[in-house]
Amino acid sequence: ITLGGQISTMRYSYAGLFSGMALAVVLVYLFLVINFQSWLDPLIVLMAVPFALGGVMWMLFLTQTHLSIPALMGTLMCIGLTTAHSILVVTFANQRMEAGDDVWVAAEVAGYTRLRPVLMTAGAMILGMVPMAFGVGEGGEQNAPLARAVIGGLFFATFATLVFVPTMYRTFRRSAATSLISTRREPHATN
Repeated sequence: ITLGGQISTMRYSYAGLFSGMALAVVLVYLFLVINFQSWLDPLIVLMAVPFALGGVMWMLFLTQTHLSIPALMGTLMCIGLTTAHSILVVTFANQRMEAGDDVWVAAEVAGYTRLRPVLMTAGAMILGMVPMAFGVGEGGEQNAPLARAVIGGLFFATFATLVFVPTMYRTFRRSAATSLISTRREPHATN
């Protein structure tokens, strides 16, 4: 059986968007490596992205919305906002570490201090997308998948940014600090 018509265009568009999402995540990681001067911090930042993707899939499933080009565009928007929120949290935690706080305090203060800005931007985006998500009006059903994807992704990603990212920051930074301390002690022990 050979399928013709718009199916080939749809498959081409899906392949382009999925590869674009993967390339976007890789490029964002590499740019963040340059920005943070670290391989670990960008990894911590991007740990919220799977939560955003899970939220998108959850919302599309609950609303019985098919995966489409607008839904994938909403997914890209959600990934961008999630990454921006995580950058705020990790940057603030790094600033607290430079100020002399230990890893636990830096992660906790970063999550608490960035709570309001993250909730405000995520809430504004979610509330702005609610009318579009209902798909009312002429042609409203075209953009409804985009809004539903953003709403679902941001619900999960906001939790991940405020709770999971600081937890991972604490876990990875503590293990990195422990390994750094042990490597510093080894040369002195042999002398």
